[in-house]
Amino acid sequence: MNHYSIAIVGAGPAGYFTAQGLQNSQSDDRTFSIDLFERLPTMWGLVRSGVAPDHPKIKTVAKVFEKVAAEPNFRLFGNVEIGKDVDLADLTSRYDAVVMCTGSAVGRRLGIPGEDLQGSYSAAEFVPWYNGHPDFAGLNIDLSGTTAVVIGAGNVAMDCARMLAVDPTELDTTDTADHAHSTFHQSNIRKVYIAGRRGVEHAAFTAPELRDLPKLENTDVHIDANQVHEAHARAEAAGEIEKHLASNLEAWRLIAEHPKSGHARTMEFRFLSAPKEIKGNGKVEEIIFGINKVEGGKVVDTGETYSIPCSLVISAIGYEAAPIPGIVMESGKIKNVDGRVVDTNIYTVGWAKRGPSGVIGTNKSDASDVVALLIEDLGQPKEASDIAAVLSPDHQIITQDAWAKINAAEIAAGEPDGRPRVKEVSVPKLLSLGLN
Repeated sequence: MNHYSIAIVGAGPAGYFTAQGLQNSQSDDRTFSIDLFERLPTMWGLVRSGVAPDHPKIKTVAKVFEKVAAEPNFRLFGNVEIGKDVDLADLTSRYDAVVMCTGSAVGRRLGIPGEDLQGSYSAAEFVPWYNGHPDFAGLNIDLSGTTAVVIGAGNVAMDCARMLAVDPTELDTTDTADHAHSTFHQSNIRKVYIAGRRGVEHAAFTAPELRDLPKLENTDVHIDANQVHEAHARAEAAGEIEKHLASNLEAWRLIAEHPKSGHARTMEFRFLSAPKEIKGNGKVEEIIFGINKVEGGKVVDTGETYSIPCSLVISAIGYEAAPIPGIVMESGKIKNVDGRVVDTNIYTVGWAKRGPSGVIGTNKSDASDVVALLIEDLGQPKEASDIAAVLSPDHQIITQDAWAKINAAEIAAGEPDGRPRVKEVSVPKLLSLGLN
């Protein structure tokens, strides 16, 4: 029997699904030891720090992760940063394969004047801020103005806009981070715009997300019915409308026709709007949009502009992977061929491999495909060499038992208020919870 040791870097969905794929690929003549490394003391990646707090059902996938972690061939090395606490070379020399599941955590920039003004943020900052990511808990998000603009036409933009537009009492029974929860309760934001550069038919929102919008109890959602009709006409003219687009266009029609209740809180979609400049004296005061049109199936600039006075701009136009020492990056991703990092024993799964696309479940099939390639490449197993010997004896590792203690403590803290958990955002406090 051949016994292989595999290192996985990144304890998000891609990491756990890779571990699951390896566990499911064991046979009478092939077994695996799996070590999962995570920079933070907290696990689950975007399931914890990306999924909107008001969408708790999506987070139930964590039960799958816990089942994976309970297998005897799995070890967790939390609070261990590659390149700082252990080198990538230490992994590639000791393990038969290393799978990078490090995601895409850097927000793409708009590339327009004023983008760095106070009050202008990327969704890559705003989302982890309200979700309690330790790296972003200290952000001073100012919601004292009345109007916010979210730029982007995908579900992340939708999440940002919804968190700003709902009555904060609707977040009282969620796991929104305490600092963000308090800020939302003091928010003066009443008008939230979502702006997309292209037409309604090109938006990447999913139909379930769109169909939930008319159900918001304290927020009116607006879209120009003419834009919906025109998008439908353009889609028909281009040929047979695909099923997912037909579903989206129907959801847009329902939003446009849904009776408005005169709520003080509103969310409004603006399409064919390209951000040109953010203006303000030291802080965001206004954003200028170019007006686009669709001509011959292409989006073109009309040369006309309009502006929205606002105090907050969130850009949600995509993510890129952060550079990793020893790894070649290309187009915001780890340079790879179908998940293989050529001429190495390194592989990659998830957003780090393919860019920020798909839903959480997409990573399961992605992991399965890459695990199959990895197994195909395996030769003779390397001689066993425990990575724990490389780590400083004074460095606190968050093992699976330690993570279980942190998890249990957060859940217990939330119970009195009917919340799923109260997230701890201080790394020293998280580490102390892991010791208790």
